[in-house]
Amino acid sequence: MGEQQQVQFPQEVIDEYATLGVDLPALFSAGHLGTRMGVQILEASADRVVGTMPVEGNTQPYGLLHGGASAVLAETLGSVGSMLHGGASKIAVGVDLNCTHHRGARSGLVTGVATPVHRGRSTATYEIVISDEQERRVCTARLTCLLRDVRPGDGAQADATA
Repeated sequence: MGEQQQVQFPQEVIDEYATLGVDLPALFSAGHLGTRMGVQILEASADRVVGTMPVEGNTQPYGLLHGGASAVLAETLGSVGSMLHGGASKIAVGVDLNCTHHRGARSGLVTGVATPVHRGRSTATYEIVISDEQERRVCTARLTCLLRDVRPGDGAQADATA
C-alpha cells in the first residue's frame, strides 16, 4: 500500500517521550487497523497532524471510499494531535466523532489534516479535513478526546492493541 514513511515529530517532543522509554514513531504507526487500511502519518504535532490513506481496499460495495474508512483516518489523526497536546502524562481517549461526507472518492489517496478547535486540560477537539488528490473536500470530521492521566499498565495495553 505504498512505501512506509517515518512520522515527523518535533525533536523536543521525541526527546520528552524518549525519557519515558516511548518510541513515538512506532507508537503512532496507526495501529493494526490503520496498518491494514494503509494509513500513513506524515506529520505530527499538537498544532497539525497530516496523514494519508489509499482509497483502494477501503471502499464500500459501490466502489466509493467507505465512510467508516474516513472515520478511521479522522480518529487516528485527531487522537495523535490530542495525545501530543496532552503530553507524556496523559492518554487521549476518543469520546465523540462526527463525520460529514461531502463527495465520493473512487481511487488514489486521500489526505487528512487535523487542526485543533479546542485544547483544554481535560479534553481536546480537532477538526479533520479529508481531501482527494485534486484537493476536493471528501469529508469533514470533528473528534473530541478525553485527556486522562496515565495509569499503571496503560503502556502495555497500548502496545497490545496498537
